Amino acid sequence: MLKAKDLQGDYNLILDYALVVKRFSKKCIYAFVKTYGCQQNVSDGERMCGILERMGCIITDCEENADIIIINTCAIREHAQNKIFGHIGSLKRLKKQNPNLVIAVCGCMTEQKNEIQKIKESYPFVDLVFGTHSMNLFSKMLLDVFREKKRIFVSGSKDENIYEGFPVKRASKVKAFVPVMYGCDNFCSYCIVPYVRGRERSRKAEDILDETQKLLENGYKEIVFLGQNVNSYGKKLDEDIDFAQLLRRADNFGGEYRIRFMTSHPKDATKELIDTIAESKHICHNFHLPFQSGSDRILKAMNRKYTRDSYLDIIDYAKKRIKNLSLSSDIIVGFPGETYEEFQDTLSLVKQVRFTSLFTFIYSPRSGTPAALLPDPVPKKEKTRWLMQLLKVQDEISFEIHRNMLGKRFRVLVDHDLGDKSRFLGRTDGNLGIEIVEGGNFVGRFADAEVMDVIGRTLKGKIV
Repeated sequence: MLKAKDLQGDYNLILDYALVVKRFSKKCIYAFVKTYGCQQNVSDGERMCGILERMGCIITDCEENADIIIINTCAIREHAQNKIFGHIGSLKRLKKQNPNLVIAVCGCMTEQKNEIQKIKESYPFVDLVFGTHSMNLFSKMLLDVFREKKRIFVSGSKDENIYEGFPVKRASKVKAFVPVMYGCDNFCSYCIVPYVRGRERSRKAEDILDETQKLLENGYKEIVFLGQNVNSYGKKLDEDIDFAQLLRRADNFGGEYRIRFMTSHPKDATKELIDTIAESKHICHNFHLPFQSGSDRILKAMNRKYTRDSYLDIIDYAKKRIKNLSLSSDIIVGFPGETYEEFQDTLSLVKQVRFTSLFTFIYSPRSGTPAALLPDPVPKKEKTRWLMQLLKVQDEISFEIHRNMLGKRFRVLVDHDLGDKSRFLGRTDGNLGIEIVEGGNFVGRFADAEVMDVIGRTLKGKIV
Protein backbone atom coordinates (compact mmCIF):
# COMPACT_ATOMS: atom_id res chain seq x y z
CA MET A 1 0.00 0.00 0.00
CA LEU A 2 1.31 3.45 -0.88
CA LYS A 3 1.05 6.55 1.25
CA ALA A 4 -0.44 9.61 -0.40
CA LYS A 5 2.69 11.63 0.40
CA ASP A 6 4.81 9.15 -1.55
CA LEU A 7 3.15 10.29 -4.76
CA GLN A 8 3.03 14.04 -4.23
CA GLY A 9 6.33 14.63 -2.51
CA ASP A 10 5.41 16.88 0.39
CA TYR A 11 1.79 15.98 1.06
CA ASN A 12 1.40 19.12 3.19
CA LEU A 13 0.94 20.85 -0.14
CA ILE A 14 -0.69 24.27 0.24
CA LEU A 15 -2.13 26.60 -2.30
CA ASP A 16 0.30 29.12 -3.74
CA TYR A 17 -1.25 32.20 -2.15
CA ALA A 18 0.41 34.53 -4.62
CA LEU A 19 -1.67 32.79 -7.28
CA VAL A 20 -4.74 32.85 -5.06
CA VAL A 21 -4.53 36.56 -4.31
CA LYS A 22 -3.92 37.30 -7.98
CA ARG A 23 -6.90 35.22 -9.09
CA PHE A 24 -9.44 36.00 -6.38
CA SER A 25 -8.14 39.23 -4.83
CA LYS A 26 -8.56 37.69 -1.38
CA LYS A 27 -6.62 35.48 1.00
CA CYS A 28 -9.29 32.91 1.91
CA ILE A 29 -10.61 30.38 -0.57
CA TYR A 30 -13.95 28.71 0.08
CA ALA A 31 -14.56 25.21 -1.30
CA PHE A 32 -17.91 23.46 -1.75
CA VAL A 33 -18.19 19.68 -2.29
CA LYS A 34 -21.46 18.08 -3.41
CA THR A 35 -21.61 14.27 -3.37
CA TYR A 36 -24.18 12.10 -5.11
CA GLY A 37 -24.69 8.36 -4.69
CA CYS A 38 -23.53 5.67 -2.30
CA GLN A 39 -21.66 5.73 1.00
CA GLN A 40 -18.43 5.00 -0.88
CA ASN A 41 -18.92 8.27 -2.74
CA VAL A 42 -19.65 10.02 0.56
CA SER A 43 -16.38 8.65 1.94
CA ASP A 44 -14.51 9.90 -1.15
CA GLY A 45 -16.12 13.32 -0.66
CA GLU A 46 -14.91 13.42 2.94
CA ARG A 47 -11.38 12.76 1.75
CA MET A 48 -11.60 15.53 -0.82
CA CYS A 49 -12.77 17.92 1.88
CA GLY A 50 -9.83 16.82 4.03
CA ILE A 51 -7.37 17.45 1.19
CA LEU A 52 -8.91 20.86 0.45
CA GLU A 53 -8.57 21.86 4.11
CA ARG A 54 -4.96 20.64 4.15
CA MET A 55 -4.33 22.84 1.13
CA GLY A 56 -5.62 25.84 3.07
CA CYS A 57 -9.22 26.06 1.87
CA ILE A 58 -12.27 26.66 4.05
CA ILE A 59 -15.09 24.16 3.45
CA THR A 60 -18.45 25.87 3.00
CA ASP A 61 -22.05 24.67 2.73
CA CYS A 62 -22.92 27.64 0.52
CA GLU A 63 -22.40 26.92 -3.18
CA GLU A 64 -23.17 30.53 -4.12
CA ASN A 65 -20.16 31.88 -2.21
CA ALA A 66 -17.65 29.17 -3.12
CA ASP A 67 -14.42 29.77 -5.05
CA ILE A 68 -14.02 26.04 -5.79
CA ILE A 69 -16.99 23.74 -6.51
CA ILE A 70 -16.49 19.96 -6.66
CA ILE A 71 -19.33 17.77 -8.00
CA ASN A 72 -18.73 14.14 -6.96
CA THR A 73 -20.90 12.06 -9.29
CA CYS A 74 -22.78 8.75 -9.38
CA ALA A 75 -23.34 6.59 -12.48
CA ILE A 76 -25.51 3.82 -11.09
CA ARG A 77 -28.79 4.99 -12.68
CA GLU A 78 -29.90 7.21 -15.53
CA HIS A 79 -32.05 9.39 -13.26
CA ALA A 80 -29.04 10.14 -11.06
CA GLN A 81 -26.93 11.17 -14.07
CA ASN A 82 -29.67 13.42 -15.44
CA LYS A 83 -29.99 15.11 -12.07
CA ILE A 84 -26.23 15.64 -11.90
CA PHE A 85 -26.04 17.14 -15.38
CA GLY A 86 -28.85 19.48 -14.38
CA HIS A 87 -26.81 20.58 -11.38
CA ILE A 88 -23.66 21.06 -13.45
CA GLY A 89 -25.63 23.12 -15.97
CA SER A 90 -26.88 25.41 -13.21
CA LEU A 91 -23.27 26.32 -12.36
CA LYS A 92 -22.92 28.24 -15.63
CA ARG A 93 -24.68 31.17 -13.95
CA LEU A 94 -22.19 31.18 -11.07
CA LYS A 95 -19.25 30.98 -13.48
CA LYS A 96 -20.65 33.95 -15.39
CA GLN A 97 -20.95 35.93 -12.16
CA ASN A 98 -17.44 34.90 -11.06
CA PRO A 99 -15.13 33.97 -13.98
CA ASN A 100 -12.42 32.97 -11.46
CA LEU A 101 -14.61 30.21 -10.01
CA VAL A 102 -13.03 26.74 -10.38
CA ILE A 103 -15.52 23.96 -11.16
CA ALA A 104 -14.48 20.30 -10.96
CA VAL A 105 -16.47 17.15 -11.75
CA CYS A 106 -15.28 13.76 -10.49
CA GLY A 107 -16.50 10.31 -9.44
CA CYS A 108 -18.04 7.33 -11.19
CA MET A 109 -19.70 9.26 -14.02
CA THR A 110 -16.34 10.62 -15.16
CA GLU A 111 -15.01 7.11 -15.83
CA GLN A 112 -17.38 6.85 -18.82
CA LYS A 113 -16.00 8.12 -22.12
CA ASN A 114 -19.34 9.34 -23.45
CA GLU A 115 -20.02 11.38 -20.30
CA ILE A 116 -16.54 12.94 -20.38
CA GLN A 117 -17.08 13.93 -24.00
CA LYS A 118 -20.43 15.44 -23.08
CA ILE A 119 -18.79 17.58 -20.39
CA LYS A 120 -16.04 18.67 -22.78
CA GLU A 121 -18.47 19.75 -25.47
CA SER A 122 -21.54 20.94 -23.57
CA TYR A 123 -20.10 22.32 -20.33
CA PRO A 124 -17.08 24.44 -21.33
CA PHE A 125 -17.15 26.23 -17.95
CA VAL A 126 -16.02 23.03 -16.16
CA ASP A 127 -12.28 23.36 -15.42
CA LEU A 128 -11.32 19.94 -14.06
CA VAL A 129 -12.60 16.39 -14.62
CA PHE A 130 -11.04 13.36 -12.92
CA GLY A 131 -12.03 9.76 -12.29
CA THR A 132 -12.25 7.39 -9.35
CA HIS A 133 -8.62 6.26 -9.59
CA SER A 134 -7.08 9.75 -9.37
CA MET A 135 -7.65 10.84 -5.77
CA ASN A 136 -3.91 10.76 -5.16
CA LEU A 137 -3.50 13.45 -7.83
CA PHE A 138 -6.37 15.68 -6.68
CA SER A 139 -4.37 18.49 -5.05
CA LYS A 140 -1.82 18.55 -7.89
CA MET A 141 -4.54 18.75 -10.54
CA LEU A 142 -6.25 21.57 -8.67
CA LEU A 143 -3.01 23.51 -8.42
CA ASP A 144 -2.39 22.96 -12.14
CA VAL A 145 -5.79 24.53 -12.89
CA PHE A 146 -4.76 27.57 -10.85
CA ARG A 147 -1.32 27.83 -12.41
CA GLU A 148 -1.98 27.00 -16.04
CA LYS A 149 -5.51 28.39 -16.34
CA LYS A 150 -6.56 25.59 -18.70
CA ARG A 151 -9.03 22.72 -18.56
CA ILE A 152 -7.70 19.40 -17.24
CA PHE A 153 -9.23 15.96 -17.91
CA VAL A 154 -7.83 12.87 -16.16
CA SER A 155 -9.78 9.58 -16.30
CA GLY A 156 -9.54 6.00 -17.46
CA SER A 157 -6.60 5.30 -15.15
CA LYS A 158 -5.74 1.64 -14.60
CA ASP A 159 -3.92 2.45 -11.33
CA GLU A 160 -5.16 -0.15 -8.85
CA ASN A 161 -2.90 0.85 -5.97
CA ILE A 162 -4.51 1.70 -2.65
CA TYR A 163 -3.23 4.95 -1.20
CA GLU A 164 -3.28 5.52 2.55
CA GLY A 165 -2.75 8.68 4.57
CA PHE A 166 -5.30 11.05 3.08
CA PRO A 167 -6.69 13.61 5.53
CA VAL A 168 -10.44 13.21 6.09
CA LYS A 169 -13.01 15.83 7.06
CA ARG A 170 -15.93 13.74 8.30
CA ALA A 171 -19.50 14.95 7.99
CA SER A 172 -20.48 13.41 11.34
CA LYS A 173 -18.81 13.39 14.74
CA VAL A 174 -20.70 10.26 15.74
CA LYS A 175 -20.58 7.89 12.73
CA ALA A 176 -17.56 7.30 10.48
CA PHE A 177 -17.22 5.52 7.13
CA VAL A 178 -14.16 3.29 6.77
CA PRO A 179 -13.59 1.76 3.32
CA VAL A 180 -12.12 -1.74 3.60
CA MET A 181 -12.02 -2.56 -0.11
CA TYR A 182 -12.69 -0.96 -3.48
CA GLY A 183 -14.04 -2.15 -6.81
CA CYS A 184 -15.96 -5.28 -7.76
CA ASP A 185 -15.27 -8.53 -9.62
CA ASN A 186 -18.86 -9.74 -9.92
CA PHE A 187 -19.89 -8.11 -13.22
CA CYS A 188 -23.63 -8.35 -12.64
CA SER A 189 -25.09 -7.82 -16.10
CA TYR A 190 -26.93 -4.59 -15.16
CA CYS A 191 -24.18 -2.94 -13.11
CA ILE A 192 -21.67 -0.29 -14.18
CA VAL A 193 -19.60 -0.43 -10.95
CA PRO A 194 -16.78 -2.78 -12.14
CA TYR A 195 -16.27 -0.54 -15.17
CA VAL A 196 -16.07 2.73 -13.24
CA ARG A 197 -14.61 1.56 -9.91
CA GLY A 198 -12.30 -1.15 -11.22
CA ARG A 199 -11.53 -4.63 -9.92
CA GLU A 200 -11.54 -5.65 -6.26
CA ARG A 201 -8.72 -4.27 -4.12
CA SER A 202 -8.56 -4.72 -0.34
CA ARG A 203 -6.83 -2.51 2.21
CA LYS A 204 -4.42 -4.11 4.67
CA ALA A 205 -6.14 -5.18 7.87
CA GLU A 206 -3.57 -3.25 9.91
CA ASP A 207 -4.48 0.02 8.16
CA ILE A 208 -8.23 -0.59 8.63
CA LEU A 209 -7.90 -1.48 12.31
CA ASP A 210 -5.54 1.44 13.02
CA GLU A 211 -8.04 3.84 11.46
CA THR A 212 -10.88 2.25 13.43
CA GLN A 213 -9.00 2.46 16.72
CA LYS A 214 -8.14 6.14 16.19
CA LEU A 215 -11.76 6.94 15.38
CA LEU A 216 -12.95 5.24 18.57
CA GLU A 217 -10.28 7.07 20.58
CA ASN A 218 -11.58 10.33 19.08
CA GLY A 219 -15.09 9.65 20.31
CA TYR A 220 -16.79 8.05 17.30
CA LYS A 221 -19.43 5.52 18.32
CA GLU A 222 -20.36 3.83 15.04
CA ILE A 223 -17.94 2.61 12.38
CA VAL A 224 -19.33 1.59 8.98
CA PHE A 225 -17.08 -0.71 6.95
CA LEU A 226 -17.60 -0.03 3.24
CA GLY A 227 -17.04 -1.95 0.04
CA GLN A 228 -18.83 -2.48 -3.25
CA ASN A 229 -18.78 -6.15 -2.25
CA VAL A 230 -17.62 -5.85 1.33
CA ASN A 231 -17.80 -9.52 2.30
CA SER A 232 -15.36 -10.51 -0.44
CA TYR A 233 -12.71 -8.57 1.49
CA GLY A 234 -9.22 -10.07 1.60
CA LYS A 235 -9.29 -12.30 -1.48
CA LYS A 236 -6.31 -10.65 -3.19
CA LEU A 237 -4.28 -9.69 -0.12
CA ASP A 238 -0.93 -11.23 0.72
CA GLU A 239 -2.13 -11.78 4.30
CA ASP A 240 -4.44 -14.70 5.13
CA ILE A 241 -7.61 -12.90 6.25
CA ASP A 242 -11.24 -12.75 5.18
CA PHE A 243 -14.07 -10.40 6.11
CA ALA A 244 -15.34 -12.47 9.04
CA GLN A 245 -11.84 -12.49 10.54
CA LEU A 246 -11.51 -8.72 10.03
CA LEU A 247 -14.82 -8.20 11.85
CA ARG A 248 -13.69 -10.39 14.76
CA ARG A 249 -10.57 -8.26 15.14
CA ALA A 250 -12.58 -5.03 14.94
CA ASP A 251 -14.88 -6.40 17.66
CA ASN A 252 -12.05 -6.46 20.23
CA PHE A 253 -11.68 -2.78 21.08
CA GLY A 254 -12.85 -1.50 24.47
CA GLY A 255 -15.88 0.63 25.26
CA GLU A 256 -19.37 0.83 23.78
CA TYR A 257 -19.42 1.19 20.01
CA ARG A 258 -21.00 -0.34 16.92
CA ILE A 259 -19.68 -1.85 13.72
CA ARG A 260 -21.88 -1.92 10.61
CA PHE A 261 -20.97 -2.93 7.08
CA MET A 262 -22.32 -2.73 3.55
CA THR A 263 -22.86 -3.86 0.89
CA SER A 264 -22.77 -7.67 0.97
CA HIS A 265 -23.20 -10.14 -1.86
CA PRO A 266 -25.15 -13.36 -1.15
CA LYS A 267 -22.54 -15.55 -2.86
CA ASP A 268 -19.99 -14.46 -0.21
CA ALA A 269 -22.36 -14.51 2.77
CA THR A 270 -20.82 -17.47 4.60
CA LYS A 271 -21.95 -19.22 7.75
CA GLU A 272 -18.71 -18.04 9.34
CA LEU A 273 -19.73 -14.42 8.67
CA ILE A 274 -23.17 -14.99 10.19
CA ASP A 275 -21.65 -16.77 13.21
CA THR A 276 -19.27 -13.85 13.68
CA ILE A 277 -22.17 -11.39 13.83
CA ALA A 278 -24.08 -13.64 16.22
CA GLU A 279 -21.14 -14.07 18.61
CA SER A 280 -19.87 -10.48 18.57
CA LYS A 281 -20.19 -7.75 21.19
CA HIS A 282 -20.22 -4.75 18.83
CA ILE A 283 -21.31 -5.85 15.35
CA CYS A 284 -24.87 -4.75 14.64
CA HIS A 285 -27.54 -7.40 14.20
CA ASN A 286 -28.57 -5.77 10.95
CA PHE A 287 -27.80 -7.54 7.67
CA HIS A 288 -28.18 -5.74 4.33
CA LEU A 289 -28.18 -8.53 1.73
CA PRO A 290 -29.42 -7.53 -1.76
CA PHE A 291 -31.31 -10.26 -3.60
CA GLN A 292 -32.49 -8.14 -6.61
CA SER A 293 -35.03 -10.70 -7.90
CA GLY A 294 -36.97 -13.70 -6.63
CA SER A 295 -36.88 -15.45 -10.01
CA ASP A 296 -34.09 -17.93 -10.78
CA ARG A 297 -34.26 -17.14 -14.49
CA ILE A 298 -33.84 -13.43 -13.87
CA LEU A 299 -31.06 -14.02 -11.33
CA LYS A 300 -29.19 -16.03 -13.97
CA ALA A 301 -29.71 -13.26 -16.55
CA MET A 302 -28.40 -10.79 -13.96
CA ASN A 303 -25.29 -12.99 -13.43
CA ARG A 304 -25.90 -12.98 -9.69
CA LYS A 305 -24.37 -16.46 -9.06
CA TYR A 306 -26.97 -17.69 -6.57
CA THR A 307 -30.55 -18.99 -6.66
CA ARG A 308 -33.71 -18.11 -4.81
CA ASP A 309 -33.38 -21.20 -2.62
CA SER A 310 -29.71 -20.59 -1.78
CA TYR A 311 -30.55 -17.00 -0.81
CA LEU A 312 -33.36 -18.19 1.44
CA ASP A 313 -31.01 -20.75 3.02
CA ILE A 314 -28.70 -17.89 4.04
CA ILE A 315 -31.62 -15.93 5.48
CA ASP A 316 -32.92 -18.95 7.41
CA TYR A 317 -29.50 -19.61 8.93
CA ALA A 318 -29.07 -15.92 9.85
CA LYS A 319 -32.50 -15.81 11.53
CA LYS A 320 -31.65 -18.90 13.59
CA ARG A 321 -28.21 -17.66 14.65
CA ILE A 322 -28.61 -13.89 15.12
CA LYS A 323 -30.87 -12.66 17.90
CA ASN A 324 -33.29 -9.83 16.97
CA LEU A 325 -32.02 -9.81 13.39
CA SER A 326 -33.04 -6.88 11.18
CA LEU A 327 -32.88 -7.52 7.43
CA SER A 328 -32.77 -5.11 4.51
CA SER A 329 -32.22 -5.62 0.80
CA ASP A 330 -32.11 -4.15 -2.72
CA ILE A 331 -34.57 -5.05 -5.49
CA ILE A 332 -34.60 -4.25 -9.20
CA VAL A 333 -38.07 -4.23 -10.77
CA GLY A 334 -38.50 -4.72 -14.51
CA PHE A 335 -35.17 -6.24 -15.54
CA PRO A 336 -35.16 -6.70 -19.35
CA GLY A 337 -37.47 -9.55 -20.30
CA GLU A 338 -38.94 -9.96 -16.80
CA THR A 339 -42.57 -11.08 -16.84
CA TYR A 340 -45.29 -10.22 -14.36
CA GLU A 341 -45.19 -13.82 -13.11
CA GLU A 342 -41.46 -13.49 -12.41
CA PHE A 343 -42.09 -10.22 -10.59
CA GLN A 344 -44.59 -12.15 -8.46
CA ASP A 345 -41.67 -14.42 -7.45
CA THR A 346 -39.96 -11.34 -6.07
CA LEU A 347 -43.11 -10.29 -4.25
CA SER A 348 -43.51 -13.71 -2.65
CA LEU A 349 -39.89 -13.68 -1.43
CA VAL A 350 -40.46 -10.29 0.22
CA LYS A 351 -43.54 -11.66 1.99
CA GLN A 352 -41.63 -14.76 3.10
CA VAL A 353 -38.52 -13.01 4.46
CA ARG A 354 -40.25 -9.91 5.93
CA PHE A 355 -37.50 -7.33 5.53
CA THR A 356 -37.36 -4.38 7.88
CA SER A 357 -36.70 -2.10 4.90
CA LEU A 358 -36.05 -2.27 1.17
CA PHE A 359 -34.26 -0.16 -1.42
CA THR A 360 -36.28 -0.59 -4.61
CA PHE A 361 -35.53 0.58 -8.14
CA ILE A 362 -36.94 0.28 -11.62
CA TYR A 363 -34.29 -1.17 -13.94
CA SER A 364 -32.11 1.55 -15.46
CA PRO A 365 -30.04 0.59 -18.56
CA ARG A 366 -26.35 1.46 -18.28
CA SER A 367 -24.42 1.80 -21.52
CA GLY A 368 -21.55 -0.69 -21.66
CA THR A 369 -23.25 -3.37 -19.56
CA PRO A 370 -24.55 -6.64 -21.07
CA ALA A 371 -28.12 -6.04 -19.88
CA ALA A 372 -28.34 -2.80 -21.87
CA LEU A 373 -28.29 -4.92 -25.06
CA LEU A 374 -31.20 -7.14 -24.03
CA PRO A 375 -34.72 -6.67 -25.46
CA ASP A 376 -36.91 -4.87 -22.93
CA PRO A 377 -40.56 -5.09 -24.07
CA VAL A 378 -42.32 -4.08 -20.81
CA PRO A 379 -43.11 -0.33 -20.81
CA LYS A 380 -41.95 1.83 -17.91
CA LYS A 381 -45.56 2.59 -16.97
CA GLU A 382 -46.16 -1.13 -16.34
CA LYS A 383 -42.91 -1.47 -14.37
CA THR A 384 -43.99 1.48 -12.24
CA ARG A 385 -47.26 -0.32 -11.49
CA TRP A 386 -45.26 -3.36 -10.33
CA LEU A 387 -43.08 -1.16 -8.15
CA MET A 388 -46.14 0.37 -6.48
CA GLN A 389 -47.38 -3.14 -5.66
CA LEU A 390 -44.03 -4.00 -4.11
CA LEU A 391 -43.93 -0.80 -2.05
CA LYS A 392 -47.45 -1.43 -0.76
CA VAL A 393 -46.49 -4.92 0.44
CA GLN A 394 -43.29 -3.65 2.09
CA ASP A 395 -45.11 -0.72 3.73
CA GLU A 396 -47.51 -3.17 5.36
CA ILE A 397 -44.63 -5.35 6.60
CA SER A 398 -42.66 -2.34 7.90
CA PHE A 399 -45.72 -0.97 9.69
CA GLU A 400 -46.31 -4.32 11.42
CA ILE A 401 -42.66 -4.45 12.51
CA HIS A 402 -42.88 -0.87 13.80
CA ARG A 403 -46.19 -1.51 15.58
CA ASN A 404 -44.67 -4.50 17.39
CA MET A 405 -42.00 -2.15 18.76
CA LEU A 406 -44.60 0.03 20.52
CA GLY A 407 -43.98 0.18 24.28
CA LYS A 408 -40.65 -1.65 24.03
CA ARG A 409 -37.21 -0.35 24.97
CA PHE A 410 -34.21 -0.27 22.66
CA ARG A 411 -30.58 0.71 23.02
CA VAL A 412 -30.07 3.61 20.61
CA LEU A 413 -27.17 5.74 19.48
CA VAL A 414 -28.39 9.34 19.28
CA ASP A 415 -27.02 10.44 15.93
CA HIS A 416 -28.07 14.09 15.46
CA ASP A 417 -30.75 16.64 16.19
CA LEU A 418 -33.63 17.00 13.75
CA GLY A 419 -33.26 20.72 13.22
CA ASP A 420 -34.88 22.40 16.20
CA LYS A 421 -32.75 21.15 19.12
CA SER A 422 -35.83 19.58 20.71
CA ARG A 423 -36.06 16.44 18.57
CA PHE A 424 -33.24 13.97 18.01
CA LEU A 425 -32.67 10.84 15.95
CA GLY A 426 -31.71 7.70 17.81
CA ARG A 427 -30.80 4.63 15.78
CA THR A 428 -31.26 1.07 17.01
CA ASP A 429 -28.86 -1.82 16.54
CA GLY A 430 -31.24 -2.94 13.75
CA ASN A 431 -30.75 0.41 11.97
CA LEU A 432 -34.24 1.70 12.69
CA GLY A 433 -34.54 5.39 13.50
CA ILE A 434 -36.50 6.57 16.55
CA GLU A 435 -37.42 10.24 16.78
CA ILE A 436 -36.61 11.18 20.36
CA VAL A 437 -39.15 13.73 21.55
CA GLU A 438 -38.46 13.52 25.29
CA GLY A 439 -35.33 13.06 27.35
CA GLY A 440 -32.92 15.85 26.44
CA ASN A 441 -29.88 16.11 24.20
CA PHE A 442 -27.97 12.82 24.06
CA VAL A 443 -26.27 13.41 20.68
CA GLY A 444 -23.17 11.25 20.37
CA ARG A 445 -24.16 8.96 23.23
CA PHE A 446 -25.88 5.65 23.73
CA ALA A 447 -29.14 5.62 25.64
CA ASP A 448 -32.20 3.44 26.27
CA ALA A 449 -35.29 4.65 24.43
CA GLU A 450 -38.91 3.57 24.73
CA VAL A 451 -41.11 3.64 21.62
CA MET A 452 -44.18 5.75 22.47
CA ASP A 453 -45.94 6.09 19.12
CA VAL A 454 -45.91 4.92 15.50
CA ILE A 455 -46.97 7.48 12.90
CA GLY A 456 -46.74 6.11 9.35
CA ARG A 457 -43.09 5.09 8.95
CA THR A 458 -41.96 7.20 11.90
CA LEU A 459 -41.21 5.83 15.34
CA LYS A 460 -41.45 8.32 18.21
CA GLY A 461 -39.90 7.67 21.59
CA LYS A 462 -38.36 9.02 24.76
CA ILE A 463 -35.11 8.44 26.60
CA VAL A 464 -35.74 6.20 29.59
